[in-house]
Amino acid sequence: MMIDTPKSQQILDAALAVFCRYGYRKTSMLDIAQAAGMSRAALYLHFKNKEDVFRAGSARAHATVMAQVAAALAESGPVFTRIETALLAFQQGLMAEIAASAHGQELFDANMTLAADVTLTARATLAASLAGALEQAEAAGDIALRRVDATAAQVAALLVAAIDGIKHAHGGGEALRLGIALQMRVLGAALLRM
Repeated sequence: MMIDTPKSQQILDAALAVFCRYGYRKTSMLDIAQAAGMSRAALYLHFKNKEDVFRAGSARAHATVMAQVAAALAESGPVFTRIETALLAFQQGLMAEIAASAHGQELFDANMTLAADVTLTARATLAASLAGALEQAEAAGDIALRRVDATAAQVAALLVAAIDGIKHAHGGGEALRLGIALQMRVLGAALLRM
């Protein structure tokens, strides 16, 4: 699996559109090759099978989103504004195109079958990054975690679990944005030093 070459990137871009159009099960290597403007034989020079293409696409999507999360948390400004931006980047970056597909649930299920380790690693990194931002805010005197008798890691784990709940209850888009914003207001009311 080579995802760092321009040709591989082109293939993954084409593959995402094909997976969204046909779903995982009905997509073939020929479909991907045609969408990428190459022969099936040429596609096999980059990826050994459809599963390899899908997994590489998931790895690329998660890496891109985690870079956006890191950038959001590195910004200056109130910690809950930065966390809100990071959570939105994480959810929308991974969901937007797939959730809009008629085959979205199948693709999410395929991801958990073929690339669960990629997803779980990204979620763990997200939680650790959020915990780090909360720890920095507490060290700076901006928040007081003792008000809720929790550690930064516990609050971060709650945030990650809550965005999953919001996503499953309301889907993406505006409902997700509003749910995360509400989550930040409640957390801010509980933790901000007055």
